[in-house]
Amino acid sequence: MSATLLTARQRRKQDEGDDALFYAEPRFVHHLDAGFRQRLTALYQQRLPQGAVLLDLMSSWVSHLPESGHYGEVIGHGLNAAELAANPRLDRHFVQNLNKSQTLPLASASLDAVLVVAGWQYLQHPEAIAAELARVVRPGGEVIVAFSNRMFARKAPVAWLESSDRERLTLVGQLLVQAGWSIDAVIAEDTPASGPLGWLGGKGDPFFAVVAKA
Repeated sequence: MSATLLTARQRRKQDEGDDALFYAEPRFVHHLDAGFRQRLTALYQQRLPQGAVLLDLMSSWVSHLPESGHYGEVIGHGLNAAELAANPRLDRHFVQNLNKSQTLPLASASLDAVLVVAGWQYLQHPEAIAAELARVVRPGGEVIVAFSNRMFARKAPVAWLESSDRERLTLVGQLLVQAGWSIDAVIAEDTPASGPLGWLGGKGDPFFAVVAKA
């Protein structure tokens, strides 16, 4: 059993309804702007080796992987089957509510990397997920948790809602370290706004990421 870091109150959400119902209708939109997505793809280009077996956890219809990337297998997970089926980078996928069941249907030490984009903020039992990811990733593999300041606030636990961006980075790192991961990089960067605003120095969605090694 994974150690406990969050209190019962910190796991509470404004909307305690079934997450599966909230995500029942597909959302074929980008939840993060172009600057964030480009920075994320650049990070993947830097960190993910060719031929790697990847799990895109809490994925959707797009995985943000570099077009030049050729991977052994890309496994998708999420709550909306239609979104996952529309994602051209996924070789296979499965639907699972991680707030109800934290055990992944994957063999131990079967993955080279796990990617979590704009999803960690919805986990009510992140300690168990961090430990489960440590189980399914091979020694030397990694997890990349990336997020911005956007979210469906009513579905985010109190622990996330009441934290600043820097505190969220710290929290993710603490959860991973507690599960046996070693922090390899912590990133906090501005991204440029799209179009003319970006040319004038305007900022887009901030980019935050924690990279940890198994």
